[in-house]
Amino acid sequence: METSWARLKAHELRDLAARDAVVILPVASIEQHGPHLPVMTDTRIGEEMARRAAEKAWPKRPTIWTPVMWAGLSEHHMAFGGTLTLTPATFRAVVVDLIEAITRAGFRHILISNSHGGNIVPCKQILDEISPRIAATVVFATYATEAGAKFGKPLEDQPNIMHACEAETSMMMVCAPDTVDDSDLAAHNVPFGNGPDFLSAGKAAYRWRPLAHATPNGVLGMPEKATPEKGEALLEIGSQALADLITDPETWAPVQDLRGQGTGGVPFGDRR
Repeated sequence: METSWARLKAHELRDLAARDAVVILPVASIEQHGPHLPVMTDTRIGEEMARRAAEKAWPKRPTIWTPVMWAGLSEHHMAFGGTLTLTPATFRAVVVDLIEAITRAGFRHILISNSHGGNIVPCKQILDEISPRIAATVVFATYATEAGAKFGKPLEDQPNIMHACEAETSMMMVCAPDTVDDSDLAAHNVPFGNGPDFLSAGKAAYRWRPLAHATPNGVLGMPEKATPEKGEALLEIGSQALADLITDPETWAPVQDLRGQGTGGVPFGDRR
């Protein structure tokens, strides 16, 4: 079966819409990934996750994936060069337009599949904005978060994804090995605990900081520990988590309305 929206013909897409196929909309970034990985890292990994997830889900639920939206929110990477970023308002506008185009094509179940940390907050905002007014169910997921603790099992030095790290370097060794400079990965190591805590303040507060606040070379983690075997395992774990989400009927369950006729003797009226 063909799962790529871009490779399908219009009538084939109309047929898939009539069959209530799920559409994966991958969102990613073009941004620096240290001295050893290409700026397309998040985009290439996001594409691979979407392709594998669609193929895994297909036997239970027809699933296709659109071209990756490669422009994300990467202001925090700009100091290192090589990064292309959007403003939050532009990012939200483009993603909303793409969702509306997908629904106009007849699809009613859409998974925004994310492969870049900077996109998480605005994607949640998008769902809050559009869900009450469109005739479709839109779900948002980041592959490593959806996989949870399973994603860390193949890794030696970190519990989950960081940046240009053991995990991302391993996956790029599978997705685009010719773009990985593995001549001296140990020289790029930046030990960094459990993740982006440089964005934290106090006990549970958030503050914005550029990535240069936390790393001298754009890396967070230990790329020296990367192997293609780990990369293949991570791609399988992440894509399976997305496929499980897609094929779970509860993911697409209709919205419930548990209200009665009214309270205090006054009817609710509009039930939306």
